[in-house]
Amino acid sequence: MDRPRFRAAFLFPRFWPLWLGLGVLWLIVQLPYPVLLKIGRALGALMYRVAGDRRAIAQRNLELCFPEKTAAERKHLLKENFASTGIAFFEMAMSWWWSKPRLARLAHVEGLEYLKQAQRDGHGVILMALHFTTLEIGAALLGQQHTIDGMYREHKNPLFDFIQRRGRERHNLDSLAVERDDVRGMLKLLRSGRAIWYAPDQDYGVKQSIFVPLFGIQAATVTATSKFARLGKALVVPFTQERLADGSGYRLVIHAPLTDFPGATEEADCLRINQWVETALRACPEQYLWAHRRFKSRPPGEPRLYKKRG
Repeated sequence: MDRPRFRAAFLFPRFWPLWLGLGVLWLIVQLPYPVLLKIGRALGALMYRVAGDRRAIAQRNLELCFPEKTAAERKHLLKENFASTGIAFFEMAMSWWWSKPRLARLAHVEGLEYLKQAQRDGHGVILMALHFTTLEIGAALLGQQHTIDGMYREHKNPLFDFIQRRGRERHNLDSLAVERDDVRGMLKLLRSGRAIWYAPDQDYGVKQSIFVPLFGIQAATVTATSKFARLGKALVVPFTQERLADGSGYRLVIHAPLTDFPGATEEADCLRINQWVETALRACPEQYLWAHRRFKSRPPGEPRLYKKRG
């Protein structure tokens, strides 16, 4: 995909409200990091009150995945999750506009040697990640230290798409954006020894998935991870990230590549992935994107797990 380019049409009046909003956001994120964390938490508290549909989805997911917790514990976790989502709004802007040295001071990276070894050996890497609320800033921090290509879906607003891509790609000018549906392009990059960020933890429908357990619930799980690894002759390297509670930044962990993957069957591979997902989410549940309807698709004959939208 070509690099994003500024267009004169971005100066037309229809884009002025977005320019104003982006300008205000740019000013806010010049504040010190501890202040941004507090403002983000306040924004999250507001979202908790007004975003009823998203709150209901996240609450339902927590009920399904953590039945062993009390109602009070889940409510506290839900509020913390919205606080994390509010902070993520400013983390996104930080990753786009903070200077590279200022941003780099927040990074605590472990396991970078696995990516470097794969690169030396000429292996492509599927950097298997999750949809944490820290996704944007985590990718930026890792991108400063190693070239990571990303799966990408173009935003409907062309100005926002320009700002977003420019902000993401500035951390490593060698990184590439791959259209989410461009399977051939992705395989070509993997075979050439590049690393691609990929998250298999959402419900993409039954056509490209099989049902295997996640938190004891049958979940539609994409089989693409196995296919990409096999056809791209690539390693699958798990990647997790978390916002540190002491306010010192972010812990990024590149884990050892999965061994004997792909395995004998796609079902076994998907189950293995979901077991890893579950372990990662139990370690940092408040920072995950629970507002996604992860169990929307159901096996034949099973009832829906979410209420119909009004």
